Amino acid sequence: MKRHISNLPITLFCLHGNHEARPETISSYELSTFFGGQVYIEKSYPNIIFAKDAEIYDIEGKKTLVIGGAYSIDKDYRLTMGYKWFPDEQPTKELKNKCMDIVNSKKIDIILSHTGPKKFEPVECFLPFVDQTAVDKTTEEFLDKLEAVKNYNQWYFGHYHTDKKLLADNKEINILFNDIKEF
Repeated sequence: MKRHISNLPITLFCLHGNHEARPETISSYELSTFFGGQVYIEKSYPNIIFAKDAEIYDIEGKKTLVIGGAYSIDKDYRLTMGYKWFPDEQPTKELKNKCMDIVNSKKIDIILSHTGPKKFEPVECFLPFVDQTAVDKTTEEFLDKLEAVKNYNQWYFGHYHTDKKLLADNKEINILFNDIKEF
């Protein structure tokens, strides 16, 4: 997939999700600068760029905060089947604190995260066979606290495999899966 993407005339700006190793733990990634913030890039694939969590990027003149990671609802299945699971898939307490400090001290235009605040979860998309009481929601609960500061204009996240637009307190919330939005 990386070889294919590297041949396309695009730059792919990625956020860490779940089901994957964090780029800072992979030896082939190096720190670089992009959009005025630190990013992770592999020399072999310079057009595939991974955002660093808790960084602020200047994208098209918009201050953009990035927060990757989420809990894998299929963690037990993955472990039972011998599939990879990464214990650091969710943001650390230090990353959460840094993000909270940022939104408390700076006006942010856009927040990009893998998962979103719990209050915006598209519960209609939840898989019926997954016991939601067993799902670790600490990242979503943290994002609720971050959202409560109301120091942003727009929020984009994926994770839920659906497309949905919400308005909350004059803030635009976009859950993206297939949709593509121009920044």
